[in-house]
Amino acid sequence: MDPSLPYYGARVTVTVLVPDELGVRVLSEVPGVTPVLYSAADALPPEAERAEVLVPKFLYGVDPRAFLARLPALRLVQLMSAGAERFIDVVPEGVMLSTCRGAHGGSTAEWAIGALLAIYRDFPAFEAGRLARRWDYHATDTLQGKKVLVVGAGDLGEQFVRRLTPFDASAELVGRTARAGVHGMDELPELLGRFDAVLVVVPLTSETVGMVDAKFLSCMKDGAILVNAARGPVVDTDALVAELVAGRLRAALDVTEPEPLPEGHPLWAAPGLFLTPHVAGSCTGHAERAYAVVASEVARYARGELPANLVRGEY
Repeated sequence: MDPSLPYYGARVTVTVLVPDELGVRVLSEVPGVTPVLYSAADALPPEAERAEVLVPKFLYGVDPRAFLARLPALRLVQLMSAGAERFIDVVPEGVMLSTCRGAHGGSTAEWAIGALLAIYRDFPAFEAGRLARRWDYHATDTLQGKKVLVVGAGDLGEQFVRRLTPFDASAELVGRTARAGVHGMDELPELLGRFDAVLVVVPLTSETVGMVDAKFLSCMKDGAILVNAARGPVVDTDALVAELVAGRLRAALDVTEPEPLPEGHPLWAAPGLFLTPHVAGSCTGHAERAYAVVASEVARYARGELPANLVRGEY
């Protein structure tokens, strides 16, 4: 054990609260870990008194504030999602917060490729023709030869680039700071107008809320496609709607602000929009992939090491 860590001390096993039977099965294979199933904050098992790790339900699951007062030994909140925005401001000092980075990047990158293909090859129009019993033959655009700017140079961005290359398209990455093979965010105004599509895959933070605003969109080239696979509040919805209605830009959104979209929201009728209800990472095998990362992070904790995906608690 590393004596610099806040949970240093002798113990037999680490008790981990998990939300489903799959979690129990996977974490039962991790040395030094005892997984315990829970269902709700008001019905915690007796083992919660000594639980050091909480694994919240995927996406719209558990509000950690409902658990904190009932988990006196809590030292780590281990997420099953890559996004930590719902947790980062409510997990108290002294409790680490780790994401599931690496679990859903491939699935979300796959969605982004599919969304671009759907727009360029006009699949929605062909499906509308089928439903109307209309043989709507027409030529389409193609993903081949397109240049995509990927704003966000983490796992998801890298997964997207790997999947894009076989389509004979190219991509460049933008990260928080410039480094080898990655542009810095300060370069965006000069970069945006050079690309056929812009994929946004940044985490939701105080710095990225509203990042894709009217100025950002105005820098994109005419006819370009904005793809948001990050979080809805990263994009200024009113500014995007204005560009879509004007017909200057197109968009593919898996996330929106607000979410879910209320009845009558202008995005429902916006032209040039491909929209899905936050499903990019929700596909076959997502739980197994998530628990593979969770098991690795919890194993590190049980060995007295810091989890690799920490966003809070870098002691």
